[in-house]
Amino acid sequence: MSPADAARFGVSAEAATKQPFSETVRVVGEVMPAATDKSVISAPTSGIIRLGHGIEAGKNVKAGELIASISSSGISGGDSDLVAKASLDAAKRELDRVTPLLKEGLVTKKDYNDALRAYEEARSAYSPAAASGRAASTMNGVISELLVSDGSYVEAGQPIATVSRSQRLTLRALLPARDASFLPHIVSAKVRPSHSSGSSVDLADRGVKLLSSASAAGVSTPGYVPVYFSFDDRGDIVPGTPVEVYLVGSDKNEALTVPLAAISEQQGEKFVYKKVDDHAYKKMPVRTGRDDGSRVAILSGISEGDSVVAAGSTFVRLAETSTVVPEGHSHSH
Repeated sequence: MSPADAARFGVSAEAATKQPFSETVRVVGEVMPAATDKSVISAPTSGIIRLGHGIEAGKNVKAGELIASISSSGISGGDSDLVAKASLDAAKRELDRVTPLLKEGLVTKKDYNDALRAYEEARSAYSPAAASGRAASTMNGVISELLVSDGSYVEAGQPIATVSRSQRLTLRALLPARDASFLPHIVSAKVRPSHSSGSSVDLADRGVKLLSSASAAGVSTPGYVPVYFSFDDRGDIVPGTPVEVYLVGSDKNEALTVPLAAISEQQGEKFVYKKVDDHAYKKMPVRTGRDDGSRVAILSGISEGDSVVAAGSTFVRLAETSTVVPEGHSHSH
């Protein structure tokens, strides 16, 4: 393969190097919204709901912004909030009437206590928020779920919308119980969407925080120990998606490594393409160790400093099986 063809097909090589390499364990996991970044908006009273202007799933909202208003006017049974407000107003007027009379000795202490108790009961039965019928967002974020339709009837306390702010995400990784001894060594993680063939995302670059790695938490998934992390959301990992997880240990040892993309496989054998000169590459069988989602340890087959194809190995493999002999490498004598 000529240098021009290599450049055209994106074939590039790099030297196999020794570097600190963390022990890793590959497991499955799921990315979820952080619990603190989600708020459920509920109906403050029963009645007919009217959604606020432009309210729909995916809309950005601010804290205090109106999500919906609820009214029970015209509904059989009347507006319970209006009844509660009327009772409160009446109890307040009675309490205001007897308070000065008590000082003048014109009413008994029992009369005053009865009026005070009636006022307290009326006040506890009345909710200004319910009376207003306003259901507002409690945080800045995005309406991730709209659970009701405009004009429908809702009960007091019924969830009507979910607001999420995607600032942090939670990773739930399932470590097999047989690898439980690795738990105390876990410090970080790398993830790659299960459907992706690209490189993994190192959560150490995203403010990762280990939340829990207690084996006692594993009862919900027999045979596995769930390990939880939180990390910054940058919009490229969608909550709810399954991911491959590389749990990263604290111990680092020197290891000869190459990029994962350098490894090719045929009939169960793994190999790399070693660059011999500007036009030639040699297929080298290798024995690999653990990988961390980005690089893989090489146990045997090549030496430190060997130049191996790190990108575009598929094209080198096609050139290997081609009947066309690259210029300058004819076997005719």
